[in-house]
Amino acid sequence: MNFKRYFIRVLHRLQKGPGYTYKELLVWYCDNTNTHGPKRIIREGPKKKVIWFFLTLLFASLVFWQWGILIDTYLSYSVSSSLSIGFKTMKFPAVTVCNASPYKYSKVRHLLKELDELTEAALERILQSKHGATISAPPLNSSETVSQQLDLKLWNQIPLVLIDESDPDHPVIIDLFETDQSGSGTRPNNSSPALSNVTSEVKKHKVAVKLCHHKDIPQCMYWNFTSAAQAVTEWYILQSTSILSKVPLQERIRMGYQPEDMILACLYGAEPCSYRNFTQIYHPDHGNCYIFNWGMDEEALISSNPGAEFGLKLILDISQQDYIPYLTSTAGARLMLHEQKSFPFLKDQGIYAMSGTETSIGVLVDELERMGYPYSDCTMNGSDVPVKNLYNEYNTSYSIQACLRSCFQAQMFENCGCGHYLFPLPEGDWIFHILSYERDLSTNVTLDRNGIIKLNIYFQEYNYRTISESAATTIVWLLSSLGGQFGFWMGGSVLCLIEFGEIIIDFLWITIINIISWCKGLKQKRARAQYPDTPPTVSELVEAHTNLGFQHEDTNITPCDEVPPPGALPPEPGTPPPNYDSLRVDPRAGIDSDSDAEAS
Repeated sequence: MNFKRYFIRVLHRLQKGPGYTYKELLVWYCDNTNTHGPKRIIREGPKKKVIWFFLTLLFASLVFWQWGILIDTYLSYSVSSSLSIGFKTMKFPAVTVCNASPYKYSKVRHLLKELDELTEAALERILQSKHGATISAPPLNSSETVSQQLDLKLWNQIPLVLIDESDPDHPVIIDLFETDQSGSGTRPNNSSPALSNVTSEVKKHKVAVKLCHHKDIPQCMYWNFTSAAQAVTEWYILQSTSILSKVPLQERIRMGYQPEDMILACLYGAEPCSYRNFTQIYHPDHGNCYIFNWGMDEEALISSNPGAEFGLKLILDISQQDYIPYLTSTAGARLMLHEQKSFPFLKDQGIYAMSGTETSIGVLVDELERMGYPYSDCTMNGSDVPVKNLYNEYNTSYSIQACLRSCFQAQMFENCGCGHYLFPLPEGDWIFHILSYERDLSTNVTLDRNGIIKLNIYFQEYNYRTISESAATTIVWLLSSLGGQFGFWMGGSVLCLIEFGEIIIDFLWITIINIISWCKGLKQKRARAQYPDTPPTVSELVEAHTNLGFQHEDTNITPCDEVPPPGALPPEPGTPPPNYDSLRVDPRAGIDSDSDAEAS
């Protein structure tokens, strides 16, 4: 009820009309504000008024210009980097070691027998073309199994071809095997018209892998290589991966190198260790891998001293004599140092330790602390990345490599409905369509030794460096800079801004009052248009509304002018109502009395 009375009082005051105009409001503001400049506009003479008006306008424009620059700088969310060096006991990194060959050849020979025969035949024909000779089958009395037929089903899926670029505008594609598409064939002979004329120079031949897409319209592309050995290796990897992908996981683990055979000796500081201190995982590229100090089941080991004597020492046996011949050209171990509870991506960040050598690795710790949104696109823990992390099955932390592979796998599933076999596959039944990246070009070193490797991993220095990012502009900096510019150019403060806000509110209030007054005047004009003659008094309107028998007396008609019909009663004379105007109560006085009563 109190709110209703207040609202009625406000409306009544609005009906009285504004008590001041825009000009009066502006003069009042200039005379009472604490900002320098506006006071001089109204207090000085005519000439100085003009000068002070332009000076105030100029400095106000400078203030708003500087404010725009400061706000834009703050919204850019720039960062500053700082470098700090600390000394403390540090967690020893997790160490992952794998064999360069994912499987033992003695255990997968029966699965790769047909592929090995195709590879030998393909290498023979590639070598013939590289030496400028005619591509033909070896003589019948050769020691090779010439008469043996080849199963070309694998070959027809992903064949190797020669590209003759004698004419760069019209290259010729030459298949190494003359076959039909039924899946069977024999070694080609000299009667093959497509292959009998291949006698071009070495530089004009390229070996390529033919990749075809048969979903809607058959489309083929050629993945060419400058090195024939690299082309055959990549082709062998594609084919062997396709074959081994059909083998159950536990069987593939059994075909790999076992920890008790690979890890011969282990020493951490002065404490002995063994293969039981390693966590085994299956890596798609390297088969069985073993992680030391992963921190999944127990606390990470602490290192308090630098130097080789206080680090990890390993002696590995990679069994080089049991390598798959065409699968890898590097004999050694693949190793990687990483944080605890993070998945090792050896293909991206791993290094090779060659067989028959001793490798020492000194570790320097650099910590990089980046700021997240809105200062950068970096994420703190990957929870805000809109792609499911496929490596969560290992209970590992977020990493850039895990994000890239998860995004790649998601795009493959969305675009072609298939998945990369070397990456974790989403849930469901899968037919393995194999793809491969360009493999890293490590130095191909094969030593004639028994495959023994010694590793020394330790902290090189007992310190660490931290590179951290911090916000270059904060809200405190923004407010202080805005206030400094406002105070320098116009001598103002926060109170001056409040005064300016007050005049804006008053300006809007006067505008509302004027609009209501204009609407009220328009309504009155429309009401006067309904009564062209003198409008009735209030008493006449009230009596006409409450007394249905009340009629106005027409002064222009006399009783003699109208004769009532015979038998009819004479009309009742109209009784004049009392003068209600004398009883009118001013509503404003009643409202004022209510306000006085509330105040008392």
